[in-house]
Amino acid sequence: MKQRLQTTLGQHLVLTPQLRQALHILQLSTLELEAEILSALESNPLLDWEEESAISAGPEDPARANGTAADGDASSPATEDAGWEQQERWGDEAFARSGGGNGAGYDDVDTEERVAESENLHDHLAWQLHLSHLSPRDRQIGVALIDAIDDDGYLRESIDSIVETLLPDLHCHQDEVLNVLRQIQAFDPTGVGARDLGECLLLQLDVLPEDTPCMALARRTAQALIEQLPRLGAEGLAAALPCSLDEAAGVLELLRTLDPRPGGQVGDLPQDTYVVPDCVISRHNGMWQVSLAGNQQPRLIIHRGYEQMIKHASSEDSGYLRGHLQEARWLLKNLEARGETLLKVVRCLVQQQSGFLEFGDLALRPLTLREVAVEIGMHESTVSRAVSRKYARTPRGTLPLRAFFASGVDNEGGGGTSSTAIQDMIRRLVEAEDPRKPLSDARLAEALKAAGVAVARRTVAKYREALNIPSSHDRVRIG
Repeated sequence: MKQRLQTTLGQHLVLTPQLRQALHILQLSTLELEAEILSALESNPLLDWEEESAISAGPEDPARANGTAADGDASSPATEDAGWEQQERWGDEAFARSGGGNGAGYDDVDTEERVAESENLHDHLAWQLHLSHLSPRDRQIGVALIDAIDDDGYLRESIDSIVETLLPDLHCHQDEVLNVLRQIQAFDPTGVGARDLGECLLLQLDVLPEDTPCMALARRTAQALIEQLPRLGAEGLAAALPCSLDEAAGVLELLRTLDPRPGGQVGDLPQDTYVVPDCVISRHNGMWQVSLAGNQQPRLIIHRGYEQMIKHASSEDSGYLRGHLQEARWLLKNLEARGETLLKVVRCLVQQQSGFLEFGDLALRPLTLREVAVEIGMHESTVSRAVSRKYARTPRGTLPLRAFFASGVDNEGGGGTSSTAIQDMIRRLVEAEDPRKPLSDARLAEALKAAGVAVARRTVAKYREALNIPSSHDRVRIG
């Protein structure tokens, strides 16, 4: 074959790495985010603490004095340089918002209040299942499916095996199990519940914009050619699809951005990890306010000294610095997006659960991830990432953001009552009972029904056991 040089025009994904970094940063806890920032500071010379940057650049630095970015990034238009000052001003606050600044006037010197709860993939999925709009029958099927998902996020057992697992308590058909599986496959992390690699990649492609370059070809590859892909390469893939060599390269680039083991995104926290509140919920002049918490640590900025060197550096050094400058800008932008997303979600939670903040568990209303996602205009999995392992300092103590969510049952007069509120009602009824004649589960159910909350006796028994309250027979006190 004769070798020759040719110029072709093609589309390539340039924002996907930034999007992946944004999703990664969003799901980090505050302590993990601090470690991520420290790691970025060590590897990227363009990032620095404000104090060190001020010394390096000096008050006479023209870039700092004029409030404009250095004219060293040939790929950035003038409008980007003009708007960079505003982004850098946020960059001074980025670390403060996400763990470095005190946004609500609290003394956060001692914010590590208690050991964080460990969470694995099954806990993460079970929590989302608990908040989903599924019938008790479908939830029972969902529990069996989640138990069969391995740590990588794959469903390794067959649908027939799941049906047999549910026997004799529940008789169901394959279609029912598949329907619930599709619900679980919509959970976070994206791609979980897949039965093979191709399906895992397809689930992740489904959440990308339809106008993503090479999307249709990537779907065909994931459906039929994923097993042969390692030996095909770009040329073999182009012949198998068929498509041009540039399109095949775009397909490979797109597939590389996906995660073949989505379950690895959720794992156990170290036992010595402590809680640092991510936000502060306080009340001022009768109004609930939300701000991002922090520890008054040094703030993160762009190192102006290195940025100015781009104009005078050699082509090799200039390329090195430009690459790190772009990475620094991505990090600052994604830190900003994390803070804005977290504030948007927490403000929605406060608006929905203001009664819970004022009166406690008894006033907690049913709330699901889907309701919050619809209200703030985000995907359900994004909300799940935003609240995962995040905590809020409130007048009622430091609470996980998951405490603001609860499933519930319908009331007789309309509306609903959360499971947390029902448990609190049961606890109050047991505390007020006559110890010589404790209330049975049936009588507790009658008392709840009289209060407008109709629940079955077995549901009362389940909530009572969750509260570690013994049965009425074991609670009897003589004398």
